[in-house]
Amino acid sequence: MNAMIPALLCVGLLSACQRVEPTATDAAPQPAPPASATNATPAAAPALSAIPASLAPFGNGYPTAGSPCLRLGESEATLQWLDDSADLVGCPDAASAAALGGKVVATIEGATVVSVPRAVPPASQPVEGTTDALVPGTAFHATTSLPCSADGGRTMATCEAGVIRAQAPDQFTTVEITRPDGRKRVISFRATTAIGADGSQADGASGYTFKATRSSDNTIIDYGPEHYVITDALIVGG
Repeated sequence: MNAMIPALLCVGLLSACQRVEPTATDAAPQPAPPASATNATPAAAPALSAIPASLAPFGNGYPTAGSPCLRLGESEATLQWLDDSADLVGCPDAASAAALGGKVVATIEGATVVSVPRAVPPASQPVEGTTDALVPGTAFHATTSLPCSADGGRTMATCEAGVIRAQAPDQFTTVEITRPDGRKRVISFRATTAIGADGSQADGASGYTFKATRSSDNTIIDYGPEHYVITDALIVGG
């Protein structure tokens, strides 16, 4: 009996000291990290379609600054739709083109091309709310001669010009200038602020930089080597 006591004590000590390792199923569950920290993928911003350079876009939005559509100038791609009685406009999608209320004429390189008629009153009739009238036989509210140059102002000449004044807040005033060589240049204004010219690849102006500065009651336009001085009186009347 006494001989069995040491053996029993050893068995008891071994049982007391044995370490039981928890199994994977017994481990306490760990809180899952927030979904935003692991699996969430930020939504990509929608890509905006650009108006291709082949359409000679200009300005900073049509019909108002910041709008997605742009006026189009003269190029091989647009020449067939250019019209003195309408603005040719390029929009990044059909929805923005439809909002202009014009006639969609083509889709080119993903851009929707739309012709938007200008609000020109009947010939020789006063413009509603003003004493402005069209010059008989023309689409212009006024015509004039203005200083111009083809070499940055070093050699000045005289160019004939006509203006179609905006008839609503969302329209532009356009000044069409006939240069001494017979070619035309159209400058667009918002009130008395010049916003762009209708340069194109066809006339070599697609790479020109447009700059407008104010001097007293005149706007001085430098468009590449072209230089024009346009008075406020022509733009707004008076």
